[in-house]
Amino acid sequence: MSVSAYPLLNRIDSPSDLKGLSSIELGRLADEIRSFLIESVSRTGGHLSSSLGVVELTLALHTVFDTPRDRIVWDVGHQTYPHKILTGRRDAMDSLRQRGGLSGFLHRHESDYDAFGAGHASTSISAALGMAVAAAREGTGRKSVAVIGDGAMTGGMAFEALNNGGTEDCDLLVILNDNEMSISPSLGALRNYLARLMSGRVYTGMRDTSKHVLELLPGASEFARRWEEHMKGMVMPGTLFEELGFNYIGPVDGHDLPALMATLRNMHDLQGRRLLHVITQKGRGYSPAERDPCNYHGVKPFDLDSAPATVASPTATTSPAPQSYSDVFGDWVCDMANIDERLLAITPAMCEGSGLTRFRDEFPDRYFDVGIAEQHAVTFAAGLACENYKPVVAIYSTFLQRAYDQLVHDVALQNLDVTFAIDRAGLVGADGATHAGTLDISFMRCIPNLILMAPSDQNECRRMLATAYLHQGPAAVRYPRGAGPVAEVDEGLTPLPLGRARVRRRGTKAALLVFGTLLDEALQAAEVMDVTVVDMRFIKPLDKDCIVGMAESHEVLVTVEDNVIAGGAGAAVSECLSDRQVVCPVFHLGLPDRFIAHATREQQLRECGIDAGGIEARLRDILGRVTNHVIAGDVMDPDRFWSS
Repeated sequence: MSVSAYPLLNRIDSPSDLKGLSSIELGRLADEIRSFLIESVSRTGGHLSSSLGVVELTLALHTVFDTPRDRIVWDVGHQTYPHKILTGRRDAMDSLRQRGGLSGFLHRHESDYDAFGAGHASTSISAALGMAVAAAREGTGRKSVAVIGDGAMTGGMAFEALNNGGTEDCDLLVILNDNEMSISPSLGALRNYLARLMSGRVYTGMRDTSKHVLELLPGASEFARRWEEHMKGMVMPGTLFEELGFNYIGPVDGHDLPALMATLRNMHDLQGRRLLHVITQKGRGYSPAERDPCNYHGVKPFDLDSAPATVASPTATTSPAPQSYSDVFGDWVCDMANIDERLLAITPAMCEGSGLTRFRDEFPDRYFDVGIAEQHAVTFAAGLACENYKPVVAIYSTFLQRAYDQLVHDVALQNLDVTFAIDRAGLVGADGATHAGTLDISFMRCIPNLILMAPSDQNECRRMLATAYLHQGPAAVRYPRGAGPVAEVDEGLTPLPLGRARVRRRGTKAALLVFGTLLDEALQAAEVMDVTVVDMRFIKPLDKDCIVGMAESHEVLVTVEDNVIAGGAGAAVSECLSDRQVVCPVFHLGLPDRFIAHATREQQLRECGIDAGGIEARLRDILGRVTNHVIAGDVMDPDRFWSS
C-alpha cells in the first residue's frame, strides 16, 4: 500500500500518537483509516461494514482513554479492525485471517490492547464489569469500557451483566453502539447537545447538589428523582438503563468526532456506572456497504476497481459452485414446510448465514428470529413442541454451546420433538477457533434421547434433515460451512434407515469408519492403500453390527472425524467394541486436544493430519506396525495398538 496515500495514519504506531493531534487532524485520520480499511479488506476479505461503522468511535476511545492501562472490551470482535490498525498492527493487516497472521477477532495473546478475547456476542459487559470490580478493589483508578453492538444487546447475558452491574460500586462505562437507528440532522444536533450537556460538569454538579439539598426535605428527594427520570424519558430511551442503575447519556452521533470526543471526555471524568448510547452507520464511507451492510458484513477478497458496479454481493463467484450445505438446508426447510404446516423455523440472529432467507420470505408467519439469544431459541422451540408444532432450530455449532443446558434439560430430558440443523460443524477456516464447531459430537452424543447424524455430502445432508424431522423426538444434523464435493441432490424427502451405515469401498486389512464430510479425503487415501471405507452416517445411534462386522473381518479399525478426538465419534466406536467384548486395535483420527488457529480449512485439515495425505500417512504407519507386530494365528495385544 502506498505510504503517501496515508500520511497521517503511517505516523500512528500506537494510541499514544493520537494524543497530540488536533480535531482537524483526527478527522483527516478517520478518513485515512476508512480508506485503508477498505483497501486492506478488499485484499484479504473479512468483516467490513461493522468495522467501517466504528472508525470515529475507535479513534475517540483511544484518544480519550489511556489504553492499554484502561481496559476497552469490544463485543463480538468483528468491529475491531480500526482498533487493530491503531494499536500497532497496521502493517500486518495484509495477513488478516491467514495462517500465522492476524486474527479476524480479538485475542489476548495477539496484543496487550486486546483486553478480552471476543468472538461470541453479548460478553463485553460481563467482562468489563469484572475488570471494573477488580480495579475498584485494587484502588488503581483504572477505567473499564464495554463497547457492545445493539445486536449483542439482544443476548440475555448482556442484561444479566447490566442487572448485576447496577448494584456494584465500580467505575464502568458501557457504550451501546447502535448501528440500526437512523438519525436526522436536526434531531442529531439536539441529541448531541443533550448528550454533552448531561455528561458535563455543570449538569452533573447541579444534579448532585440538588439531590444533596433535597435529601434534607421530607419526600423531596424522591420527587426530584422521579422528575429527573420523567424529563429524561421524554427526550431519550434511557429509562430502562437508569432503572438498572446506569446513568444513561445520549444518543450521540457516532460519526460526529468533535461531539463524540467531548462527550467521552466528560464521561471519562465521571465516576460510577454510565451508559453512552452512540448512533453509527454500518458500512460508513463505502457506498456498496452502506446500501447493503448485511452482504458486506463478512466478505471475501474483491476487486475495488469493479466496485460498486459488479460487487453487489462480494461472495459471488464467476462460475457455478457446488451447492453449500446451508443452501441445501434452506431448500429442504422450505420443501418440508410446504407439506407440513406445523413446521416453524427458529434462528438466533443467523438468518442469512444459516440459509433461512428464502424461508423467511415465503413463510414470514412461521419464521422466528429471536436475536442473539441461543438459550431462549432452544427453550422457545421446546415450548412450541409441547403444543404439537414441529420446530426446526437453525444454529451454528459454536453457538449451540451456549444453549447446552437448554438442549439437555428443556428438550432432551422431556423428549420433545425438536430438529436441530447445526451449521459450521468442524473446522471453519479463516474465522478460527472462536467459530469452529469442533466439540459438538463430544457434547451431544452423551445426551439421552437425542439422535445425531453427520452427512458425507449434500444429498446425504438433505436426507438426514428429513430423517431428523420425521423422527418423533429430538434429533440433530451437523454439517460444515460451505460446500463439499459436487453431489447431485435428490429433491425428495425420503428419510434414511435409522442407525444404518453404508460401505463405500471394500478393501483389505484396515477399515476406515468415517463420520461426516471427511469421507472424500478418506476415499482418496483408501484408493492408494486399498482399505475399506464405511460412511457411518449416524453417531447416535451407532450401527454397532457394522462396527463389529468390520472388526471381525479386518486387522485394524481407524475412525475419522472432524471433531476433537476426546469423547468424539471414535470414542463411541471403542465403547461399542468394549461392550460387545470384541478385541480389535482401533486408531482415532480427528482434531487434537487444542484449539486450531485461523487458516484455510485445507491448511487446518493438513495441520491436524486429516486431509487425504495425512490419512494416507497414518494408514501407512498403522499398517506397518500391524505387519511388524502381528503374526498369523497369534492373538493381538490391544494395548500395543491403541492410539488416541
